[in-house]
Amino acid sequence: MKEFTRKYFELLNNEYKGINLTRINDYSEFELKQIKDSVAPTEQSEVFKNSIIKNMLVVDVGFGGGFPVLPLAFTYKEVKFIGVETRAKKVKVVGEISNKLGIKNVNLVHTRIENILIDLPCTITLKAVGKVADFLSKINANQQVQVFFYKGPNFYSLEKEQIDLALEGWDIIEEIEINLPGVDKRYLIGFQNKNLLSKSTNKQLKNLVKLSDLT
Repeated sequence: MKEFTRKYFELLNNEYKGINLTRINDYSEFELKQIKDSVAPTEQSEVFKNSIIKNMLVVDVGFGGGFPVLPLAFTYKEVKFIGVETRAKKVKVVGEISNKLGIKNVNLVHTRIENILIDLPCTITLKAVGKVADFLSKINANQQVQVFFYKGPNFYSLEKEQIDLALEGWDIIEEIEINLPGVDKRYLIGFQNKNLLSKSTNKQLKNLVKLSDLT
């Protein structure tokens, strides 16, 4: 992981410095806030880790500069990772970085999660991306999925009421504080769908891209 972190840092701050994939130019801070912070939930949540290992397929939504999808893919080399990002330039550049880091188990796509039909059991991750209620409503799945949000210190004060309203069709399967010295308090909140899309609903969504075609 040390070699991976060093090479990743050098790529972001030299060859790809003008792309604005990270604002961190101190190596120790990068290692802590980008790499360790990306993998900490799998080290502190058995529920999250077991979901990844069971499904063997992770969809990371809004990966930006490659976090947490690339550190997680490096850690879990036997698991397939799909990165979903709305900014085409970041998809292209992070794809190049992934290749230079030697990561073989990642496919990065330029699309939105609501444009994908989740037709395979998978783990979906969102790190500091949007609001929980908004994204849960955008997931179209005819298979059982677990969705994990990695949120900042103000999560409960800002979103608790919205989550209560959005829970129809979802069960909370994890709710844990992630502790990483030197990093603001984090929360990992996991959900599992109770209802699957019916065949009739699938026909209405026939224009969506199937997750199975992206793996």
